[in-house]
Amino acid sequence: MTLLPVDATTVLSLLPTPRPQVLGLGEPTHGEDILLEVRNDLFHRLIDEAGYRTVAIESDCLLALAVDDYVTGGPGTLDDAMTRGFSHGFGTSTANRALVQWLRDTNETRPTTDRVRFAGIDGPLEISGPESPRTAVTTVHAYLTAHCDPHLLPCTTETLTSLLGPDDRWTNPATMFDPAASIGRTPEARQLRLIADDLANLVDAETPHLIAATGRDAWDRARLHARTATGLLRYHHWMADPSPARLNHLVRVRDTMMADNVLALAERGPTLLFAHNSHLQRERSSMRMGDLPLQWWSAGALTAARLGTGYAFLATALGTIRHRGVGTPPPDTLEGHLYATGEDRFLTDPRALAATFTDGLPAPRVSEWFGYSGLDPAHLTDTDGVVFVRDCPAPH
Repeated sequence: MTLLPVDATTVLSLLPTPRPQVLGLGEPTHGEDILLEVRNDLFHRLIDEAGYRTVAIESDCLLALAVDDYVTGGPGTLDDAMTRGFSHGFGTSTANRALVQWLRDTNETRPTTDRVRFAGIDGPLEISGPESPRTAVTTVHAYLTAHCDPHLLPCTTETLTSLLGPDDRWTNPATMFDPAASIGRTPEARQLRLIADDLANLVDAETPHLIAATGRDAWDRARLHARTATGLLRYHHWMADPSPARLNHLVRVRDTMMADNVLALAERGPTLLFAHNSHLQRERSSMRMGDLPLQWWSAGALTAARLGTGYAFLATALGTIRHRGVGTPPPDTLEGHLYATGEDRFLTDPRALAATFTDGLPAPRVSEWFGYSGLDPAHLTDTDGVVFVRDCPAPH
């Protein structure tokens, strides 16, 4: 096994094309700043040396617009951007804060046409449940009302407001465990799905006019709101599903929303992507929720199917998270082999690594903590690089 530095030149040398349109870096757990610090260092180098111009992370795609505004020179403070621009609690991360400030600083020295952008790829889907579709659907409706013949719109603002009703009907946390508590299959929700689909179609159908009238950035944001509206309403529909397939549908819809966002960013230019390994791998993802096994195609798999060698994926494996009860990895696991090198941080070629196991691949690591997922050795040959981090220190 050859241990390589985690730098832009070495990473790019492992990839199937010189600079893939989308380069994903996965993490095996959330909330460990050392993994984000590795990301920051690598992404800084790839932006400076390889011309990547978007950084996208596993966070709410609509909230992230506030961060994009800030890093591209808009008004407001760093505190505002961190508070308003992230989901899942990621705005409290010191490493995420450092990334946002670095993007703002580097853009101050770049011409407007060469600024580095920020994006979220996740839907408005917190662990407690999906958000109301209000922001997504009313934003795209207002955009089209302002710039298209109003007779082309499928409904009035008043009709939209009436169908949406109070937001707490959509965000009721009881729906996570009780499909009957969801309003996702009410007549109002069904009508909203049709309206959202018509609004999305109108944004696409009027593309030449809308870009000429508003500029490409505004049109891009309208498309983002349109696909978020349709995705959210689809997610709410499956929240109301009483069948055993309910959770499988939900994870499928989520990663499909992520993939659609990634592909839209790739249209804009070379994109760096950071999310959990399970959202970026090329293989079919799986997990268990209680006694129920779930399987779905990840955003990375869906993106790779569309972009081919235009998509590349680096997985991150780690040794210990002792403050979470994740101790030294067993020597017969992949992480155990990597840990035995004694090195704190390195990159390795996964295909060459797989070839060293002449007596069969190592056993998958069984995690002592639900929040950490070991790297499946069977995935090595479909991964473009493995970053190994030996220890995650306890937070200060």
